[in-house]
Amino acid sequence: MLTTFNSDRAPLASVQAPGREKLSITVIILTLNEQIHIERCIASVASFVQRIIVVDSFSSDRTAEIAKHLGAEVTQRAFKHQADQFQWALDNCQIATDWVLRLDADEYFEPSLAAEILKKLPSLPEHVTGGRLKRKVIFRDRWIRHGGYYPAIFLRLWRTGAACIEQRWMDEYAVLTRGESITLEADFVDHNLRDIGWWVDKHNRYATRQMVDFINREVHLFLIDEAMDLRARAQSQWKRFLRNRVFARAPLYLRSVLYFIYRYVFRLGFLDGRSGFLFHTFQGLWYFLLIDSKIEEARVFIRTHGVDAFHKRLADHYKIDLGEQRLPGKQDR
Repeated sequence: MLTTFNSDRAPLASVQAPGREKLSITVIILTLNEQIHIERCIASVASFVQRIIVVDSFSSDRTAEIAKHLGAEVTQRAFKHQADQFQWALDNCQIATDWVLRLDADEYFEPSLAAEILKKLPSLPEHVTGGRLKRKVIFRDRWIRHGGYYPAIFLRLWRTGAACIEQRWMDEYAVLTRGESITLEADFVDHNLRDIGWWVDKHNRYATRQMVDFINREVHLFLIDEAMDLRARAQSQWKRFLRNRVFARAPLYLRSVLYFIYRYVFRLGFLDGRSGFLFHTFQGLWYFLLIDSKIEEARVFIRTHGVDAFHKRLADHYKIDLGEQRLPGKQDR
């Protein structure tokens, strides 16, 4: 049973199941320079899952070494985006367990969620093919409870072969291709331990990817799997409606300000204190203003130089090579 952690701020999140075999679950974790988080992540699930796969994007730190030491299988592959990398893992890692679990390196299970899965998973009926998990975000050691940010619920657990990953550059979802899902009661935690400068740099990259997905809806930069898009809309109708029909059609910049006011005032984000003020301002205002500014820049560039030149700009300036969009279920040869 793993109990050693890289940070004294990381709570023990491991559950042992005395007298019971591990559940038939494969955990997939994508990594790039995650030595600060990877031990905490693996330790939170290692006691009750059969297999842990780390798909590493050629980390320059000790991520791969630590993961192997903790019993994970490590494979390395160049990174395009999260959706592409995770779908590649589903298609190529020869998963033989009954279930697949998706977990990010800076996330971990609370003991109550591990215990709930141990109790409920073996008795689920066959028509239940997915488990939706509740995410708790910790920012600067503060649980962000308000602003409509908790609970955020995601499909993270599914029967092998029953889900694919939406091929988007940002905010991709796992989407069930058969059956139905249940929502578990306990939480998993998103708690990144890096500093605010790293957080800002990361969200700058995320804003570029959000821009790519947004502009693609306007000028068709790359192929969208329409069948997968319809499934995703059916499984998250309200959120998709707000994003694609309301937010996307509102004026640039104004929508970001209105969203922040809604989140911080009407959804009580101000109750999250000083850390919450920073989080909601950065993530709920600055980030969306940045996305809008990148969208505006892209529109101007396309009007002036054309779509083909924009493809080249993405590759040269942002290191985003759209190439041929992989569709779920297409294995590398």
